[in-house]
Amino acid sequence: MTTLIVKLATMADVKSRFVEAGRRAMAGEIVAAEPTVNFLSYDDMHRVLAPLRLAIVKVLAGQGALPIREVARRVNRDVQAVHRDITTLVNAGVIDRMDNGVSFPYERIHFEFDVSAAA
Repeated sequence: MTTLIVKLATMADVKSRFVEAGRRAMAGEIVAAEPTVNFLSYDDMHRVLAPLRLAIVKVLAGQGALPIREVARRVNRDVQAVHRDITTLVNAGVIDRMDNGVSFPYERIHFEFDVSAAA
């Protein structure tokens, strides 16, 4: 089952993981790629993956490319509103825009983050 991992990470975290992956590759290790989307804050993640946008992702999951009109029909929403939401999802790297529509080439999303008490 293919999974997109969604993380909350600072730029320092992302940079550190990138450097570590480079170090491991230079050492000859074969490291499986994990499809990941990073957000700098919970607010950023929630803005991009708001409930109506997440409904679009669910409709696309494992379906191959679908035209935007078909996505709008499946989520029972206006085509222009769905188009705006799709643009946001594409810009965030969550879904892919293709010649024949848009796709989410994964079967599920795994959210990976901790919520701590306020200091």
